[in-house]
Amino acid sequence: MSEKNEFPKYYVYPEEPCHKMLYPHIKQKLAYNDEADYRAWKQQIREKLIELSGLDLVEQNGNCDPALEIEYTEQKDGYTETRFTFQSEIGYRVPCYLLLPDGEKEKYPVAIVLQGHSTGFHNSVGKVLYDHDLDYQPRGQFGIQAVKRGFATLCIEQRGMGERRPRINDNPAVYNNCTYTAMQAVQIGRTILAERVWDVHKAIDLLAASFPKCDTEKVVVTGNSGGGTATYYAACYDERIKICAPSCAFCPYENSILAMYHCSCNYIPHAFKYFEMQDLACLIAPRNLSIISGVKDNIFPIEGVRTGFGTVQKIYAKENAADACTLTVTPREHWWCEDIVWGEILRVAKKLDW
Repeated sequence: MSEKNEFPKYYVYPEEPCHKMLYPHIKQKLAYNDEADYRAWKQQIREKLIELSGLDLVEQNGNCDPALEIEYTEQKDGYTETRFTFQSEIGYRVPCYLLLPDGEKEKYPVAIVLQGHSTGFHNSVGKVLYDHDLDYQPRGQFGIQAVKRGFATLCIEQRGMGERRPRINDNPAVYNNCTYTAMQAVQIGRTILAERVWDVHKAIDLLAASFPKCDTEKVVVTGNSGGGTATYYAACYDERIKICAPSCAFCPYENSILAMYHCSCNYIPHAFKYFEMQDLACLIAPRNLSIISGVKDNIFPIEGVRTGFGTVQKIYAKENAADACTLTVTPREHWWCEDIVWGEILRVAKKLDW
């Protein structure tokens, strides 16, 4: 027996090596291969991603009226802010802020911005609801940054975060993260990642149908960390997204979510048996993929990012679109670098003549 207040001896090891010993022996069945039939492989990747993530199940529940409910519209400094919710699938409503620039343009290109594991999407519009939100302002004002740069900007509250975080018996272990929601989804054959992707997909539908100043032929999606992750997968699924700019999120699974602790919202059951994160870039190519990574990011290490980007470059070469994928390395850690992110997005937007 261990002494009082001590852990038994078998708890002293910081990690279980068994899983990591297995990684090198797992050969992804759908890994990129220069010699394979590229188009057939791309279709296989899409079908497998939809199957493993549970997007097929979300699709089945997502044929519903959006039931748009506008809560208010307010004039701000240089733009209007509209708060609304809509139904993305039966039984789930998505909270949103839409920021529209003041001006006479008939339509504006759309920027969809996604917060990661912050206190919520209110940060994107500069609202301070908690004391520690002050530490994230103005850097975390993704929506204001976008609208000031001329985009019709949609801020989406991601599932399991902010206003949509679980409140279970006031237990802080589930109150401040999305683990409970993510595990619920897994238990019924879905993933919270698929649900977040679907919310973005249906939001674009809604903008096209209900907000005429939003040009849904010109859509960029961006976000940091968990927001960057959803950005990447949303672009894999929805071809209307013309610029995908994930920040501090792209990295091979083996170097990131399998190498150290990450929130459960990053995982797709069985995915590592079939593909790596970089293989999925074929579902974005030849559309624009602007990867932003921190040289000091300790949870999406830059060495892994560079390795994964090497595969991305091969995929884009297959699509004759080598100049449509870029890797921008910031001097920071796991950090949203406003000027760098928007500088890259505006560079691509100019190239596309937006």
